[in-house]
Amino acid sequence: MRRSLDILLVEDNPGDVRLTMEALKESDFPTTVHVAQDGVEALDYLGTHPIPDLILLDLNLPKRSGREVLAAIKADPALRRIPVLILSTSRSDADVQYSYEHHANCYIQKPMELEHFFDVVRTIERFWCSVVTLPEDSSQSATRPN
Repeated sequence: MRRSLDILLVEDNPGDVRLTMEALKESDFPTTVHVAQDGVEALDYLGTHPIPDLILLDLNLPKRSGREVLAAIKADPALRRIPVLILSTSRSDADVQYSYEHHANCYIQKPMELEHFFDVVRTIERFWCSVVTLPEDSSQSATRPN
């Protein structure tokens, strides 16, 4: 069995956080999820905790937008290798374009229907837990230097 997947969920909507956590809890894959409710909290977390295996990032966040968080992550040599999956309600072509231009690993539009939302989260988890090979030291590395 694979080691636990360490996920940073950056989401300001408590309902979406709850649904994501429920979908992950129902899985057979071991995951540890840390939640940041805004862009500032996300960047603070990344500067003071072990580097996560995966980041699920909403674009529309308070304090610092998901766009700013994505740009900061991909500009930082200690963080840029972390896969960042944009999970947003935005259907804007400009948001999709921006995300890929700033090296997001994928852009997923959040489904409005509950069951489809669960399916998307489970698919993300299955893919990153059983298909993708991540560096062994990713979640166990020390916090990055300041």
